[in-house]
Amino acid sequence: MDCIFCKIIAGEIPSSKVYEDDQILAFNDINPQTPVHILVIPKRHIRSMDEVTSENSAVVAHIFETIPKIAAKAGLTNGYRVISNCGDDACQSVKHLHFHIMGGRQLPENMG
Repeated sequence: MDCIFCKIIAGEIPSSKVYEDDQILAFNDINPQTPVHILVIPKRHIRSMDEVTSENSAVVAHIFETIPKIAAKAGLTNGYRVISNCGDDACQSVKHLHFHIMGGRQLPENMG
C-alpha cells in the first residue's frame, strides 16, 4: 500500500509523535495551519469517513475518547477544533482517515 500515514505508522517515515497506543497515533502536522495542529489517525487503514462501518467504528470512538487528552496535553485549555476532510471535494489530501486537532489561538468562525 502506498499510503504515507501507513508508512508513518510502520516507522518508515519519521513523525513528531505526541500520542500513541495500540489503536491510534497522533503527531504534529508538518504544515500547521494553527499554532497547535495535530493529526490523529487509526493504525488500521480506513480510507475516509465513508469507509467507517459497524466493524471498524470502535476505533473512531476511541479516537474521540482520546482527543480531549491529546488536546489537554498540548495545552489547548481554551478550546480547539476537530476537522476531518472526506473526499476530493473536501480536499482530503491523504486517503487515510484522519482528524485534525487545531487550536492555540482564537479560530475564525468560517474556518472549517
